[in-house]
Amino acid sequence: MASHLGLIGGSGLYGLTLDEADWREVDTPWGPPSDAILTGRLNGIAVSFLPRHGRGHVHAPGDLPSRANIAALKTLGVTDVVSISAVGSFRDEMAPGDIVIVDQFVDRTVARPSSFFGTGCVAHVSLAQPTCPRLSALAAEAAQAAGATVHRGGTYLAMEGPQFSSRAESRIWREVWGCDVIGMTAMPEARLAREAELCYATVAMVTDYDSWHEGHGAVDVAAVLAVLAANVARGRDLAARLPERLAQGGHPCPHGCDRALDHAIMTSPDRRDPALLERLRSIAERVL
Repeated sequence: MASHLGLIGGSGLYGLTLDEADWREVDTPWGPPSDAILTGRLNGIAVSFLPRHGRGHVHAPGDLPSRANIAALKTLGVTDVVSISAVGSFRDEMAPGDIVIVDQFVDRTVARPSSFFGTGCVAHVSLAQPTCPRLSALAAEAAQAAGATVHRGGTYLAMEGPQFSSRAESRIWREVWGCDVIGMTAMPEARLAREAELCYATVAMVTDYDSWHEGHGAVDVAAVLAVLAANVARGRDLAARLPERLAQGGHPCPHGCDRALDHAIMTSPDRRDPALLERLRSIAERVL
């Protein structure tokens, strides 16, 4: 099966240069995604790019249509999703401008739909390994080739937002919970990608030290934006280097991401809600 790269652009990254580029409107059973999706090709690989917050940054973190975003990428035939996110750092060594290839999450969001499934068709997927090791390694290689300082592995705390952390919260996440970076958008995105049987990797681009770091004070939006501008250029370079690496692999995924639903659905076939099943076909047709 040929790979099709889905790129979700975070704050500041609202477009890419693709061959045969076309902005496509996509609808899903969960409504429209954050924006139209830019489709095209890079180095012979199909690429679909979605600006997570919409062009012009119109969607707040808590209002993101994450189910529609993932379903839209799945509908277009995407097999591998690389999510690019701006984050704060809890570690001195993970400095502003660095990239962290996330491999674990702590989800502190509370007000967002976190599953495609529900009453009428219940499913439980494993999130013990929430990112794809193969795709994460390729993203790390692309980031290094783009000249970034890359940290392979890190725990991302997903907060509800839209406010930044208090200093007390920041210290808890860092000192008690042992998290490495903090952001507002990777959850429930990673959960939904697993339910949609997509390989998923998070490229976390550090913009600040959150508010725990006495030497850097509270998070300042102006300072974050300055680092963000530099990160966007690096993010574009990273994205351009991914397809050639993805072309060397293929599917099925050696880590089972594309078979995550094999034993996940619990509801008996005769008790499944037909209306919900119809919605689910866009992301789970293989097992339904």
